Amino acid sequence: MVFFTISLLNGLSYGLLLFLLSSGLTLIFSMMGVLNFAHASFYMLGAYFGYSVSAWLGFWPALVLAPLIVGGLGALFERFLLRRVHRFGHVAELLMTFGLSYLILEVVQLVWGRSSVDYRVPVALDGPLLTLFGIQFPAYRAFMMGVAVGMLAALWLLLRHTRVGLVIQAALTHPGMVEALGHNVPRVFMWVFGGGCALAGLAGVLGGNAFVTEPGMAAALGGIVFVVVVVGGVGSLGGAFLASLLIGLMQTFAVGLDVSVAPILPYLLMVLVLVFRPRGLAGARGD
Repeated sequence: MVFFTISLLNGLSYGLLLFLLSSGLTLIFSMMGVLNFAHASFYMLGAYFGYSVSAWLGFWPALVLAPLIVGGLGALFERFLLRRVHRFGHVAELLMTFGLSYLILEVVQLVWGRSSVDYRVPVALDGPLLTLFGIQFPAYRAFMMGVAVGMLAALWLLLRHTRVGLVIQAALTHPGMVEALGHNVPRVFMWVFGGGCALAGLAGVLGGNAFVTEPGMAAALGGIVFVVVVVGGVGSLGGAFLASLLIGLMQTFAVGLDVSVAPILPYLLMVLVLVFRPRGLAGARGD
């Protein structure tokens, strides 16, 4: 019971962090059709900017300023680089963002070094929130969970119940009509891309001190984020939320459980062979 409860809470907190990261990628892809391979790199930038601003002004200003800086950099990238290759199709956009991820990695190593940095949890949240079965659950993880749930609600309200959300959705499906109504569609896409990067930066500020801030953190989460987006349904914010929780729980329980499937693997293979056996062989046996 102790293991299950603590693993459940840790899995939920990790899954909500994954959602905070994947929501920006989902927003960019659903609104613009751009598969941003550098999204996890913007997450890494958020962690490093959060570390630097925290050392200067403290954690709470960093929680606001670092995502804004990352979002601004993302908007500038879309305006001056990504927009130039948009007319060449998705492959050109993918290669552009893929190259950007390597460029960000080199800049991070040049500025902050190749080893991890001492990015710590704020003092106000550096302690247990509650104690279950003699094991403490950190207050900072609960804070991360609250921010992720709040961001989900804010995104839903923005896209469904505000004029800005209506303009964004209309620009995706009817850009000509939106331009005829006086809206600058390229500028809308620029802010959408910058907003998605800002969400990645916010995830980096929150996750950088909960885990480890080092140059390999983008590569460690980059593949998982794309799995979340695909499992949740490409472009679905609600699907990304459910997939993030599912994958977060699966990873947490997989790390904590010391169980091997090797003893039952032959039986599983036998079941798969019986279920998916070729129809021709089945007919030859008279089935």
